Amino acid sequence: MSGAVQAGYAPPTRPDQPTRGRRRLRWLVAATAAWAVLLAGLTWWSVRHDPPTVKEQRTLGQALPVLTRAAGQVVAAVGDAAWAFTPPVVERGCRVTPLADGASLSRGVDVLVPAGGEREVLDRVARRLPADWRAGVAPEAGGPRLRADAGEFVAVDGRVVADGRVRFSVDTGCRPLDTTAVDAHLLPGYPLGSELDGALRALGRPAPPDPEQVVAPCPAGGVARTVRVAAGAEPVSLAALKPLGAAVVDRPEEYAYRSGSVVVLADATGDQLRLAASTGCAG
Repeated sequence: MSGAVQAGYAPPTRPDQPTRGRRRLRWLVAATAAWAVLLAGLTWWSVRHDPPTVKEQRTLGQALPVLTRAAGQVVAAVGDAAWAFTPPVVERGCRVTPLADGASLSRGVDVLVPAGGEREVLDRVARRLPADWRAGVAPEAGGPRLRADAGEFVAVDGRVVADGRVRFSVDTGCRPLDTTAVDAHLLPGYPLGSELDGALRALGRPAPPDPEQVVAPCPAGGVARTVRVAAGAEPVSLAALKPLGAAVVDRPEEYAYRSGSVVVLADATGDQLRLAASTGCAG
């Protein structure tokens, strides 16, 4: 047999002499495997050591301490105005991702002011909030609105909800819902206190059996607290409250007065008369 190689014909390769293509393929497979191992290691390290960069990484329960501290900051910024906490609200059914359900948690602070004073209280709160929250008030279609960032994707919002009423809200946004998201800052069974008891007696209403307490920590220590009751649906004149303290807001269906360090709000605008007694943050 002739040893000449015909044109266009590649001579066979012996088993102990792999082709250059085979060597390149082996290097490619090895490099890909090493890169995959490196990425897996970096992912493991990031999950356990890096702070979250989007809110979807932090559950509702993990955001709760930030939310409650922010609510206390808002109360401290409100100062000696007529205010009360609103009950915490958990809204379920939002989408964290296209495949995962979530929930949001919000806390609210309602502030009553004389009609026309809404913008002033928004500006005052914006000035008093921490500088790194970058709080500001800007005009919008529905009126002036405060926006601030309390950190860790917790948003603060303030807006006029009715003449003479400003509502500040602190909201987690949609997050994964975990079992620790139960808000322990809405506590039933708290004593009425002398201020609410006196207001109920003045209005001729019996003491409800289940007052609610809503609390938040103050920035300088201590606790801001609201005790709330529903006091019946029958019409009532709020004028009977005038002897009980210094009036802060006086309207036919809304009345607020201060008795020492406690501010009492009476709200007859809904289907029930609601009373709230609140103690704010010192200083």
